[in-house]
Amino acid sequence: MSDYRQQGEQLKAQLRAERQQLADTTLPRASSSVEPLGRYDLRPRRLLRGHYGKIYSMHWAADSQHLVSASQDGKLLVWDAYTSAKIYAIPLKSSWVMTCAYAPSGNLVASGGLDNICTIYDLSKQEESTGPIMKELNHHTGYISCCRFINDRQIVTSSGDMTCAVWDIERGIPVTVFTGHTGDVMSLSLSPDKQTFVSGACDATAKLWDMRDGKCKQTFEGHSLDINAVNFFPSGFAFGTGSDDKTCKLFDIRADQEICTYASERAQASVTSLAFSKSGRLLFAGYDDFNCNIWDTLKGEHVGVLATHENRVSCVGVSDDGMALCTGSWDCTLRIWT
Repeated sequence: MSDYRQQGEQLKAQLRAERQQLADTTLPRASSSVEPLGRYDLRPRRLLRGHYGKIYSMHWAADSQHLVSASQDGKLLVWDAYTSAKIYAIPLKSSWVMTCAYAPSGNLVASGGLDNICTIYDLSKQEESTGPIMKELNHHTGYISCCRFINDRQIVTSSGDMTCAVWDIERGIPVTVFTGHTGDVMSLSLSPDKQTFVSGACDATAKLWDMRDGKCKQTFEGHSLDINAVNFFPSGFAFGTGSDDKTCKLFDIRADQEICTYASERAQASVTSLAFSKSGRLLFAGYDDFNCNIWDTLKGEHVGVLATHENRVSCVGVSDDGMALCTGSWDCTLRIWT
């Protein structure tokens, strides 16, 4: 057994060496002719109050007007970001929620957490006494860390049981289970074409999965500690990661390796969440030190900080139209920035 392990390590070292030979430049070097952004600032436009517990997750609707948030007060709230009004307040069976998602159609929202169940709520079918009709997806043997809708019929989940799964919502069963990580899977992000997704885990690796055949296509190393957040670059050819090692990284799928690291003396805390601007030029990252830092994706430079939250920034998201950023925090509030 030890011989096989040794052979595996030798092959990995060989692959790393070959990759290194192909890394003829870095992203900041390749973009040296591009003008730097300089200081970048956003203004807070809305303060969304209504939760009474730590907010763990938020997700924009495809219409860029509505968003859903999940808090450990045991509520899933659907907001109108234009008016700050609460549209729905959905009571959860388990208050230990970790993730939420809005379906592209706007008809469904989902949540998941320490109960190991992903629960789907149909906003278009309301019961007066119980609220939205719900469906429970029960297969994972660990907590649900992240979920994202492919459409109204399918959803992808990642879990503390080291797997991800694509579900048939109507039948309530996993269609494909993705295995390969050796630590809790903390985050996932769907590619723009929704054929592939990337996952980040506590084994400090990110993996690219193909939903058509259920296989891992690439594994990306570089972080030294748990990866807490992953997010696809708008083009679909790269993705960002955020880690407990206090850095964010940009990985290029075609180059099969890391092309930029985002770290600074001004960002000395674990990264909890991240999101790209619509153009991809900016990377917004939430940190444990109550800040949301802004990075110039091309130059790798720290260009701004949003510092109004009074506790950990647990989730960030850019609306589909690219016009607004939302940050959610353990201080029980969400803020909309433009």
